[in-house]
Amino acid sequence: MRLPATFRISPRWAPYILISPFLVLFGVFSVFPLLFSFYLAFHSWEPTGGLQAMEYVGVANFAFALQDEWFWKALGNTAWLALASGLPQHLVGIPLAVFIHLSFKRLRVRDSVAGIYFLPFITSTVAITILFSSLYSTDYGLINAVLHTLFGTENIDWLGKPVYVKPTIAFIVFWRYLGFNVVLYLAALQAIPKDLYEAAEMDGAGRWHQFWCITLPSLRPMIFFGVTLSVIGGLQLFEEPFILTDKGRGGPDQAGMTSAIYLYRMAFDFNDFGGASAMSWLLFIIVALMTWLTNRAFRPHKGSV
Repeated sequence: MRLPATFRISPRWAPYILISPFLVLFGVFSVFPLLFSFYLAFHSWEPTGGLQAMEYVGVANFAFALQDEWFWKALGNTAWLALASGLPQHLVGIPLAVFIHLSFKRLRVRDSVAGIYFLPFITSTVAITILFSSLYSTDYGLINAVLHTLFGTENIDWLGKPVYVKPTIAFIVFWRYLGFNVVLYLAALQAIPKDLYEAAEMDGAGRWHQFWCITLPSLRPMIFFGVTLSVIGGLQLFEEPFILTDKGRGGPDQAGMTSAIYLYRMAFDFNDFGGASAMSWLLFIIVALMTWLTNRAFRPHKGSV
């Protein structure tokens, strides 16, 4: 059945019409909030007063953020957690991926093992964090019970003392994202030509020498990709510390308050949406700067192969 001429779409406009639902949704839920946040960063606004309550304050919100000691404390906590949870993901993920790649020759078994490590990444963050909050319980947690049985230690208040809060959060983030990086490195390992290893073995190179001279240089692009994702994700850390520290209260001495949590509290607890927007753009600048530095660090040097 042919459509009437009035309902026919010109081939020239058909692609634009078909892609228009995505463009509309992207504009409404991505572009508009981004532009409105930038506009809001230069205004003082309390949402209960409506849009007419906006007052232009120039760069006062940015000046306040740069002078706010809690903003810098949250940023320091974020940097600590990003480094403590992100760096081990790769220091452990690369050797673990190499071990799985060499130990499980059958592809089906290798994929099954990788899937087990990948499972925490696709599991609900809320469920994982609640589970770990039970494991870290001072009186009834399994971790304290195991430590007391093996070493006779007293119960540790993991979430009640500032010195333990950040390592606790960092371990959960590390455990959750380790499998994601293992899958990335496994994919990269399978793309390395086997001829390189065969030639190196004929020249008398051992496994350790092959790893340093063939495997690690070949993984450089994937390491750059994984580290970049870790930097971006670490500086935007929100869910795990938010749930563990009583809905973003930060825990004792605000040891678990990240920049993203502080932005949330500025907006929804203190009703300072202008200040929160300014801080979010400052955080965006920091994330962009760290990404650029990561790119510079992994850029091939002149004369390198």
